[in-house]
This record gives sequence, structure tokens and C-alpha cells, in this order.
Amino acid sequence: MLKTEKVYQITVPTPFPVGDVHMYLLKGDVLTLIDAGVNTDEAWETLHYQLKELGYDVKDIEQIILTHHHPDHTGLVSRLEHVQQIYAHPLVEKWLTRDQEYFDRYFQFFEDYYQAWGVPEHFQDVLKTMKKNRHLAGEGALTGYLQEHDTLPGHEGWTVIETPGHAQSHLSFYHSYNHDLLAGDHMLYHISSNPLLEPPMDKGQPRPKPMLQYRESMQKMLSYEVNQVYPGHGPLFHKVDYLIKERINKQEKRAEKVFSFLADGPLTPFEVCQKLFPRKFESQFELTLSETMAQLDYLESTGRVKVERNGNRLTYMRVKQ
Repeated sequence: MLKTEKVYQITVPTPFPVGDVHMYLLKGDVLTLIDAGVNTDEAWETLHYQLKELGYDVKDIEQIILTHHHPDHTGLVSRLEHVQQIYAHPLVEKWLTRDQEYFDRYFQFFEDYYQAWGVPEHFQDVLKTMKKNRHLAGEGALTGYLQEHDTLPGHEGWTVIETPGHAQSHLSFYHSYNHDLLAGDHMLYHISSNPLLEPPMDKGQPRPKPMLQYRESMQKMLSYEVNQVYPGHGPLFHKVDYLIKERINKQEKRAEKVFSFLADGPLTPFEVCQKLFPRKFESQFELTLSETMAQLDYLESTGRVKVERNGNRLTYMRVKQ
């Protein structure tokens, strides 16, 4: 019988609107930190303090395992220089190593699609946003990659579930004996996870459709018996089946709202974004456009909406029944 492992939650502040982020300490054959917060002095000091309360020091951490590549989950990798073992999805490597070829494609991806989606020029400076947050993200290199059904190194009870949607690199970790889930940002109790736009990991692949991935990842979890969920933000929770069905229902209702916008004719994604988030699209543009494209991708997948290209511009319209 597999032994259970104690999961210790460590919570550090972030400068992002989402607020505090959680890391988790696992004591198995090795002492592992799941996720690594954000790279600020305040987060670093808080990690020291909370580890001390648990009877540990930062130098006791033997390995790091990351749920995904976002800066509030990788930041302190840069300061935990003594840790030689770091594991995650292969895409995380591109972010930790500052892979310039990937970043060039990243910027080109948004430049091309923003133009096609009718985004005004003053919203298009993705490079500026990334540079502004780059110092908050971790820097380093992975020891190894994790994929579906892998066992976490040093923790035989924990297995990997690939859960793309919020991020192309997203992994969740499931304990097959006590049915606990280290969910990262895949499932949060108090808010829905944003399915965020990203380029494909490798050149030549089609554009990922994160809402379709997110729905599939959520539905995948219905086949697991889940007890305690340890999320990346917000409170711990149970009743996963109820939350998943509620989130999917809420998403489909938002898609219906988007569908109603197309009643009078074709719209660009930017025009839909303005209608869907009239008070937020300017201040939270990247998030609101990601959410808008999520609903348009979903509607297109159901056959109710189609895309037409007029020159360099893409518009979405209802399919005549």
C-alpha cells in the first residue's frame, strides 16, 4: 500500500491582481517544493518565514516541481540556486531558459493575430507587457520533463495528469491512494481559470485553442475520484464534480451571450471583446481578449459560428441553419 504524504501549504504575496499564490511542500524520499511563487523580496522572505514555522530552511528543499510556466509559479527558482533537480512540462524549459527563438515566435504570433482580429495598434504591445513582468519569473533549466501518467520523482504515490487550458504547459498531480489533487491553476474554487492565448510550442503547429483544451481537461477530471484539492490560489476545496459542472455550465452561458452579439452580422474578435467586457477590455486587455477568443473557438467547434477572412482581417459570423 502506498504511503500518504503530508502536504504543507506555503502562501506568498504577488503583485498581480490574482493576489497571493500557494506553493506546497511534499516530504517523501526527497523534500519537494511544488511551484515557486514569484520573484520578489517579499515572496522570498515569506517563504523563509513559513518554512521556518514548519521546521525547515530553504536549503532543505531538494527539488522543485512546477505546475506551469507563469511567473507567479516559477519566480523563486532563480533564488533557490542550490536546488539541482527541477521538473516540469517541456514548454516550461523555454521560459526558464529565456529561449529567444520561442520568444520571437511568441511576439510574432500575437502581432499577426492581433492584426487579424482587428485589435487597434495601441493594444498590441505584448513585448512591453512581457518585459515588464520578466523579472518576476524564474530563470534556470529543467532536470527532466514530466508527462501524463509519470510518477513524481521521489514521491511514488503522486502521478502526473496533463491539464492544458489555462496554460499550454499545465500539469496537475494526483495521489492515487488518498485521492488528493495538486491542481495548480487548473481548478480554483473562488474564480474560473482563464484559458489564455499562447502560440504553439513548436514551429509549424496550429494555434492552440485553450478553451477546448480547458473543457477537455476539466471533463477528464470527472473520471478521477478527487478528495482534497490544493489549488494555486484561493481556498482548499472538495466537491470537484459539482465545481466542474458549474464551470462548464457558466462557460456555455457566456458563449451564448457571445453568440447573441453575432445576430446582426459578422464581428471581429476585438469588436466582440468590446461588447463582452465593456468596462474591462481596456484595463485587462490580454485577459479579456483571451476569454473572448475562448468563446469564439468553442462556438466554432459546435458548428454554430464560422470564420471568414477578408484580406488580413478575420470576422466571425453565425452559420445559417
